[in-house]
Amino acid sequence: AKTFGWMFLGLLVTFGTAIAFSAGGGLYYLLTMGMPAVFALAIAEIVVVMVLSARLHKLSIGAARGLFFAYAVLNGITFSAVFFAYDVQILLTVFALTSLYFGVLAAYGYFTKRSLARIGTILISGLMSLILFGLLSLVFPALAGDYGMFCLIGIAIFLGYTAYDTQRMRDLYYYYAQQPDMLEKAAIFSALQLYLDFINLFFYLLRFLGKSKN
Repeated sequence: AKTFGWMFLGLLVTFGTAIAFSAGGGLYYLLTMGMPAVFALAIAEIVVVMVLSARLHKLSIGAARGLFFAYAVLNGITFSAVFFAYDVQILLTVFALTSLYFGVLAAYGYFTKRSLARIGTILISGLMSLILFGLLSLVFPALAGDYGMFCLIGIAIFLGYTAYDTQRMRDLYYYYAQQPDMLEKAAIFSALQLYLDFINLFFYLLRFLGKSKN
């Protein structure tokens, strides 16, 4: 319950930041700073995730929470771009679909008796392939013709990650049941994993179903 609570709060912070940043013209000023500012924002997001993942055992509970919400704010700044690219109606529709799909797969991951550990390697391989395809499409624009399939694969991967990470969350709960501090930090770490699953699933569904503004 705490894990999903933190995840929900993280999503609220992200969407709130995105709305405020886009309404206040923050994205325009960010883009006027050029690509260095955009890259700096992307690097900051990566650094926060890496620190939270690598130093979970050494971080205090307060520090772990702070990093989680710092990431939610940084991601909200990035996320603000969708309010310029898509109509609000399609954003709400895709958000509803994301919530539905996420809820179904999270329930499956939590209640299934089948171990999903074996699909972890498949998911990691699929994620690496997505990243590679994305990089190659920047160099070879002709690959953009397969964009629909690219999005469908991304949707499938993050649906799989939703079930996989939910089961891992359940396992961490039992593993740290006798260590209150680690249990609290594990809840935050699991919330980050599920948060990332939700956000990525939303983006791939949006790219697949949404029609950007002219």
